[in-house]
Amino acid sequence: MIMNLNFSRRQFLKVSGLAIAGISALSSLGVTYGMAEVIIITEQAEGLVIGDPTKCVGCRRCELACTEFNDGKASSTISRIKINRNLQLGYLGLYTGKCDEGKWGIGLIIQDICKQCPHPVPCADACPNDAIVIKPPINARVVDSDKCTGCKMCQRSCPWDMISFDSDTNKATKCFLCDGKPKCVEACPAEALKYVRWRDLSRSVPTRISPTSVISQEKIQACMGCHK
Repeated sequence: MIMNLNFSRRQFLKVSGLAIAGISALSSLGVTYGMAEVIIITEQAEGLVIGDPTKCVGCRRCELACTEFNDGKASSTISRIKINRNLQLGYLGLYTGKCDEGKWGIGLIIQDICKQCPHPVPCADACPNDAIVIKPPINARVVDSDKCTGCKMCQRSCPWDMISFDSDTNKATKCFLCDGKPKCVEACPAEALKYVRWRDLSRSVPTRISPTSVISQEKIQACMGCHK
């Protein structure tokens, strides 16, 4: 388990001889969940933005709302919500990889949004500077720009490729849910986005990339107390 002292709030659950079942392996560390006396768990986010592809018209106003509000500029390349990934289908089918809907695909527009991952949080685990922290009151996973050095390790670690990078500031950025009032949701003219109570989508949404980040030995050792 990664001991990130920079996280603002954490729950400490003391369990004696309790088997943790139904939780997947920590693939990036090559270890699995098992028996533990003390389990340190990163608090879950309170909310989540979800998209309905059947309503999305591909206008990308959500991307502009995201960057105009948070960065003061209109730039879809650094938007924390990603639209348009399945429009250019080609003869090989959909970009999603695991979800193939026919040789030529169906032209469905997909809204890719940060999953606000439960523990272990891939981007936070990979950051060598502990720059991805939990931000109250909704416990969103946030990039601390004061700590970020622009190494892009978080970007390489996210299975859904949801970390953006601003070349003007040389900083990574990701969705932090606009402190509970997501501007992308407010801007969507088709009501294709919703802000809902958090639920785990990390096991049901197909991944986009194979993570290539490297986690430090210090963090790996810190995890061994809980992950056998």
